[in-house]
Amino acid sequence: MTHPEVLTPEVFKANFFEQGYAILRGFVAENILLAMEAHILGLCDELDAGHSLGDAMPVFEKNLADKMRARDKLSKLFRLHRDHPVFNQFCCADVLKPYLEALLGKNYDCFLSQFIFKYPGALGQPWHQDKFYFNFDRSPQIGLWLAVTEATQNNGPLWILPGSHKEPVHEVIPDDRKNANPFYVEIVDHDMSDAICVTMAPGDLLFFHSHLMHKSTDNHSDTKRAAMVYHYADSATVDLNLRDRGQSAPNMDWLAVSRNKIG
Repeated sequence: MTHPEVLTPEVFKANFFEQGYAILRGFVAENILLAMEAHILGLCDELDAGHSLGDAMPVFEKNLADKMRARDKLSKLFRLHRDHPVFNQFCCADVLKPYLEALLGKNYDCFLSQFIFKYPGALGQPWHQDKFYFNFDRSPQIGLWLAVTEATQNNGPLWILPGSHKEPVHEVIPDDRKNANPFYVEIVDHDMSDAICVTMAPGDLLFFHSHLMHKSTDNHSDTKRAAMVYHYADSATVDLNLRDRGQSAPNMDWLAVSRNKIG
């Protein structure tokens, strides 16, 4: 990993809590990005061969259901940060610690990971806040969105609403589009006119607040968009599903990443 743009943790923290996000440009080296994508494509081939992926949890793009190979219709692959070395090593990398500690303190866990492919023709995800999906006792949680390939205005990039992390979790309606992911919802009670498109080069890393309103658009281009996403939380966070029902949401896996060792 590299970080050619110098951004001190103090400036990073100030930017993050003012706008709800911060970007480290050119943060991750190409060889890591290539290794991540190659690993996912290998897992897709394992699926096609009828092999188990263990705890990894694939979701396929319904808009591309006519494609034969898993690697041509994969939408998301969850639960990668524990058992898959290239993703675990990034999740726990020392180079991330100054930034995560600036936002969460010295004790934090990774509870969710997903590799996302958005192939030509894939649908985006409507305006939402990630906290809507996180049944936890506190906020914020921190998302890290790593551009594995270029995110352009046409291939389904993220759009964000700066400052909206200061909002509570809003009411939503179901996403009723044909072939939409059944768990997608949409915020319709807020003005999104100040939203900005986040174009990213491979290796750029976006940190964002769990209350930040964001969406992705459909991929209208002829190129795929790929990203790796992690979510972190203070280690004292209580997962209310785990507490009350005996298990987290099926796409989550709580992994201790950083602890303040005393003595």
